[in-house]
Amino acid sequence: MIRIIPTSAIALALVAAPVAAQQTAPAPTFGGPVVPGVCLLSREAVFANAAVGKAVSARIAELTRAAQAEVDQQRTPIEAEAKALAAQGDDAKTRTRRDALATRWQALQRQAAQGSREIDATRAKALARVADEAQPVIVKVYGERKCGLLFDRGAVLGGNFANDLTAEVVQALDAKITTIQFEREKLPQVAAEGNSPGAE
Repeated sequence: MIRIIPTSAIALALVAAPVAAQQTAPAPTFGGPVVPGVCLLSREAVFANAAVGKAVSARIAELTRAAQAEVDQQRTPIEAEAKALAAQGDDAKTRTRRDALATRWQALQRQAAQGSREIDATRAKALARVADEAQPVIVKVYGERKCGLLFDRGAVLGGNFANDLTAEVVQALDAKITTIQFEREKLPQVAAEGNSPGAE
C-alpha cells in the first residue's frame, strides 16, 4: 500500500502528544543550587506546545490527509483491476494489460513519493517560519532572565531546572502569534528512475 508518510524528527514531535513545557529533575538524586546565568530551553517543546506550533501540526496533518486521498483514489481501481487480472489466464492480451497496469502502479508510486517530498518541504518551510517568530522571543526571555548561557534542555542529564525558559517562551510566543497560513509546496518532478527508493 502506498502511503504519504511524514519523516522528519520535528514532525514526529508535532504530531505526538504535546511535550510538557516544564520538566522535573530526571532523578531524585539530582537538584542542587541554581547556576546563575545558565539557562535551559527545549525548542521541541516550544514548537509542540505553542499555539502556532499546534496550528502548523494540524495544517500539516490536513495536507497529508489530502495527499493520501489523492493516492488512494487512484490506488483502489488499480488494485481492483490487478485482482481481476490475477484470475485470468496468461495469454498475450492479459500480459499486455498486466504490463500496462504495472506502469500505472509505478506512476502512482512516483506520485506518492512526490507527495511525501512536498509534505516534508511544506513542513520544513512552516517550521522555519515558526523558528523565525520564536527567535526574538527567546532572545527577549533570555535577556529578562539574565542568562549568560543557553543549553538545550534535552542534553542535560540532571540538575536544577529553575532556569528552564521553555514555559515562558511558549507563553510569550502565544502572545505574539497563534497561527500561520500556508499551502502545500510544489516541487519539480524527479526523474522516474530516481523514484523507486522509498516510494512504496
